[in-house]
Amino acid sequence: MDNLIESTSEEGDRISPTLQDGIKNYLIDIDGTVGEDIPNEEPERMVTAEAFPDAIRTINAWYDAGHRICFFTARTELHREITETWLNEKGFRYHTLLMGKPRGGNYHWIDNHVVRATRYTDRFTDMVTKKVEIQVFEE
Repeated sequence: MDNLIESTSEEGDRISPTLQDGIKNYLIDIDGTVGEDIPNEEPERMVTAEAFPDAIRTINAWYDAGHRICFFTARTELHREITETWLNEKGFRYHTLLMGKPRGGNYHWIDNHVVRATRYTDRFTDMVTKKVEIQVFEE
């Protein structure tokens, strides 16, 4: 993957690489986020689903700026070919496609890296960011 910087711990052990400063990893849902909300049980609708034009413009601008674009969807591996074809036909530029995201929403992401979440529903607009205090619980 481009833009990765090798990293080491304070003890000198090799750890997971990081992206260059200013480069983001965007993990983006498909159904209901960048296009019509289509359930896995109706894959025939995935082929003809409308994409949201502002989502295409925004995501492609992020791609052109050097950010990493990963679509992360609850669609299954059975839907991969349909999904890749749809993304390409609609003009989305992206690096990776991850299938099998848990269904049902209400996500709580736990990670050792900075995670920011933005909820988009049907329309992409400029992101508004604000600092949120995180509580860390220790035993």
